[in-house]
Amino acid sequence: MRITVVTAVHAPSARFLPEAYASLCAQELPAGWEWRWVIQEDGRTDEVRPHVPDDPRVTFRQGRPGGPGVARTIALAHADGTYVKVLDADDQLTPGALARDLAALEADPALGWAVSRALDRLPDGSTVGFPGDPAEGHVERGAVLAHWAANGFRAQVHPATLFVRRDLLLALGGWMALPASEDTGLLLALDAVSRGWFTAEPGLLYRKWDGQATGQAAHVDTAERAARMAVAEARARSLAASGWTF
Repeated sequence: MRITVVTAVHAPSARFLPEAYASLCAQELPAGWEWRWVIQEDGRTDEVRPHVPDDPRVTFRQGRPGGPGVARTIALAHADGTYVKVLDADDQLTPGALARDLAALEADPALGWAVSRALDRLPDGSTVGFPGDPAEGHVERGAVLAHWAANGFRAQVHPATLFVRRDLLLALGGWMALPASEDTGLLLALDAVSRGWFTAEPGLLYRKWDGQATGQAAHVDTAERAARMAVAEARARSLAASGWTF
């Protein structure tokens, strides 16, 4: 049985792949489970491949650029596991993160997804937590959307920590076709149709660095951000109103 770890990468973040790989190799899974890593370059350059680990468990693909959501979604063509785990190229898993996610969903077939606490990893190597993390346990349907809408479009859980059933991910069409916030849009859609699980133990080190996409001026452009939030919210509310649940 398999967990497919999906990573979108572009040239500026490729240098961090070895650290992401090391964090993945440090994961310990129950007997009978394994991971495979699908790295999808958002583009076709010569700058990413040199940083891809030489490991039979790792698949590297390239494609025309379309943003991280497109890269992750097309990577699903090579995701044949029961579960899909997100790992951004510049981030790192903490020890035990995969096993904790797996245990939560294996224990309750009614849960569609899991997330965990994330820590910002600052350039000096120190880490900082986020205020307002929920208590460990079930995340009821609609809870993420309600918090997000009431708190300036900020979710109380981090979409970069997502672990999800592959069938549910495919049923929702993968990541949203947005220039940014595509992972938040997916999280809101998952929240609209299924219960989730939050693990209070940190599962991700979220690297803060000058070149990351969320730090660029375009990411906070007022008009574009308003449009992204509007379509992500409309999709989630439409799914919830449809009555379909996982």
